[in-house]
Amino acid sequence: MANPAQGAKYRGSIHDFPDFDPSQDAEALYTAMKGFGSDKEAILELITSRSNKQRQEICLSYKSLYGKDLIADLKYELTGKFERLIVGLMRPLAYSDAKEIKDAISGIGTDEKCLIEILASRTNEQIHQLVAAYKDAYERDLESDIIGDTSGHFQKMLVVLLQGTREEDNVVSEDLVQQDVQDLFEAGELKWGTDEAQFIFILGNRSKQHLRLVFDEYLKTTGKPIEASIRAELSGDFEKLMLAVVKCVRSTPEYFAERLFKAMKGLGTRDNTLIRIMVTRSELDMLDIREIFRTKYEKSLYSMIKNDTSGEYKKALLKLCGGDDDAAGQFFPEAAQVAYQMWELSAVSRVELKGTVRPAGDFNPDADAKALRKAMKGLGTDEDTIIDIITHRSNAQRQQIRQTFKSHFGRDLMADLKSEISGDLARLILGLMMPPAHYDAKQLKKAMEGAGTDEKALIEILATRNNDEIRAINEAYKEDYHKSLEDALSSDTSGHFKRILISLATGNREEGGEDRDQAREDAQVAAEILEIADTPSGDKTSLETRFMTILCTRSYPHLRRVFQEFIKMTNYDVEHIIKKEMSGDVRDAFVAIVQSVKNKPLFFADKLYKSMKGAGTDEKMLTRVMVSRSEIDLFNIRQEFIEKYDKSLHQALEGDTSGDFLKALLALCGGED
Repeated sequence: MANPAQGAKYRGSIHDFPDFDPSQDAEALYTAMKGFGSDKEAILELITSRSNKQRQEICLSYKSLYGKDLIADLKYELTGKFERLIVGLMRPLAYSDAKEIKDAISGIGTDEKCLIEILASRTNEQIHQLVAAYKDAYERDLESDIIGDTSGHFQKMLVVLLQGTREEDNVVSEDLVQQDVQDLFEAGELKWGTDEAQFIFILGNRSKQHLRLVFDEYLKTTGKPIEASIRAELSGDFEKLMLAVVKCVRSTPEYFAERLFKAMKGLGTRDNTLIRIMVTRSELDMLDIREIFRTKYEKSLYSMIKNDTSGEYKKALLKLCGGDDDAAGQFFPEAAQVAYQMWELSAVSRVELKGTVRPAGDFNPDADAKALRKAMKGLGTDEDTIIDIITHRSNAQRQQIRQTFKSHFGRDLMADLKSEISGDLARLILGLMMPPAHYDAKQLKKAMEGAGTDEKALIEILATRNNDEIRAINEAYKEDYHKSLEDALSSDTSGHFKRILISLATGNREEGGEDRDQAREDAQVAAEILEIADTPSGDKTSLETRFMTILCTRSYPHLRRVFQEFIKMTNYDVEHIIKKEMSGDVRDAFVAIVQSVKNKPLFFADKLYKSMKGAGTDEKMLTRVMVSRSEIDLFNIRQEFIEKYDKSLHQALEGDTSGDFLKALLALCGGED
């Protein structure tokens, strides 16, 4: 079993088997493979219940007792994915890594993802053991083989990682942190072209603790995370490798949780990745991986493996996983601490919100008005000109163009656009031409008119706008529809959902910081209404009202502290519990508020993804988010989108829309990540 560092808690899922007898185990395995067929259940039960060190002793005993190689016999008796998993478990970790790398660079083509995963995530000691194991197993030099199979900056970084000379975590210099931030900034953002050597040297050699400080300082200095600069400045396998290094520096267990999720999501399973991670992390950090997986993906690793695999292969993987954490929102205590720390970080980090549409330089409303009139005059319409002008002007500039258009031509620009363009493009362009508050007011009106109500649109707008935006929406609604927004909501919704929406629509959210004592009280109320507190202290109706008041009126910084105290108090995450204990529109509204407090750009990234996933596109949701966030935080939404879904918003739009609508959306998107 892997020995934890001095004083560190063991975080593997596989432990030394008590009262271990290697000869007895060797006999049991021999019996399981003797005769016609093999007892796969006995094999998997025994091998997944022993530590790697104990398995090596079993191999020796097997050879002593029967003069045969245990791994060779297992290969002969077993087949497919189950065989790969069991045989992988029988090898020492370094030899398992060596075999994976040998397979990755053998034959036609290279499995770059495997190389990246192993070399980006291993410690210095593990790298040294890997190099020695490769030499011992294949009588070849690993560095020479890597050089022979890769090229360019990707190859250079792999070679640097292969040296296993990263500084240890006690090596941190504050002066050097500032210098490294400056060097990375100058090597990428400030340079025509990119100085890849600086990225390689700093990310390949500095200690993890030092690099975490560099990443924090880089965000403060440049206003963007290091990942965004890597995506902008690097490309291909080199970009993927550097992003993997950054992820492992931030949190190696989180990197593997993400790799496991991607191995099983969607159609088909990437079994090689699944096997490799489950084998190599089972005695290192599987408990940490499980916790982060549960926190990040709202389901347990155990349940995802169970639903995505079958047979003895599934049983063996579940044994390595070591337990199911899927009590719908429940963490084990260690995971609660991870979540608590995540809130602690979110409370201090201040990410600059950036839109993708900015005021045009050298703006000339007269020239724009004339160009738009020309684009719509005569037979046919010049959609390209309309798209180019309207998507590259700020909303304030568009209002000037509208006024100038009327002054010059005595015509209403909006009416002309309506008559010249149609469909999805018309909705998008006309939305961009409206002042934001009037656009939101119109979306709310549309959500409530006709048969049925679009509750999702009501929630999306009212749960995410700040006080000033809400007040402006109220004024715009009254001006445009001669009715108060509150009256409209009252007549179109009912019950607790109506009360939540009306509370949000007052624009009365507190704007101060956090109050720790009040946050503890608020967390207690949340625990009681969600029925997980030990001692309820009030009637249910009163608690429901207080819970609504907390979520609808407390400031964002205060709510972050409430959610943190809730985890500390209960070992649960408030979002997961709301999803479990509540239902319908009330649940959806509360979840939207919580997600918006946690990370508003991520909330909208999820909206955009859902609008485009599966058969058909929800053009209304897609348009609404792209229009309303383009000058606020669409750049941040792009970053969250690629981080979560492993593809850029630009790529998703290209794959799901077409024609002039696509051109306009891509212009708003503002770039490829």
